[in-house]
Amino acid sequence: MDPKVSKVALIISSTRSPRACPQIANFVIDTIQSTSPGADEAAPSLKVIDLEQWNLPMFNESNIPSQVTDHTKYDHAHTISWSLEVQAHNAFIFVVPQYNWGYPAVVKNAIDYLYHEWKGKPAMVVSYGSHGGGKCNVQLKEVLRGVRMRPTTKTVELAFPSREFLVRASQGMDLEIDGTSESRVWSKEREDIIANYAELLELIS
Repeated sequence: MDPKVSKVALIISSTRSPRACPQIANFVIDTIQSTSPGADEAAPSLKVIDLEQWNLPMFNESNIPSQVTDHTKYDHAHTISWSLEVQAHNAFIFVVPQYNWGYPAVVKNAIDYLYHEWKGKPAMVVSYGSHGGGKCNVQLKEVLRGVRMRPTTKTVELAFPSREFLVRASQGMDLEIDGTSESRVWSKEREDIIANYAELLELIS
């Protein structure tokens, strides 16, 4: 891959079963990929990181991550692998549901494993829930600043449009969403995603 091409990772930040997060992550990806880079620009690579597949145990390192500057010095193979994965990307998109006015423990745990690997890298948060997950969005951005990441100033909050939609999401059913301009759900929020992603790319450069 061209070393000049930015590498962006989208983190699926829910591991419950059933879950809507992968569908919503795909909506975000479709929306981003519906926009074309300028003639002189190379489209960033976009990789999905699913925390369910990583299945990291609750933080179990003996050292404080901020004191570890060499990934080979971690205690566990799963931490070394996670470190290498995060190191491989220039920026991150966190797609995250709001649970009881906060974010899921699994994403906090994944963040807390590392420090220098996150430091200085741009991030955007796409939250979702009955009312868009605004509290989760704000809280997670504070955590990202705590590991010295650079969150975007813009906000993306995907509010479920109906009670029926909420039930379908909670049961992991097909939400019939996509990131095209013809999508019946979140047409305005598509614009928010595109603007937020543009800001993310500016922070990378």
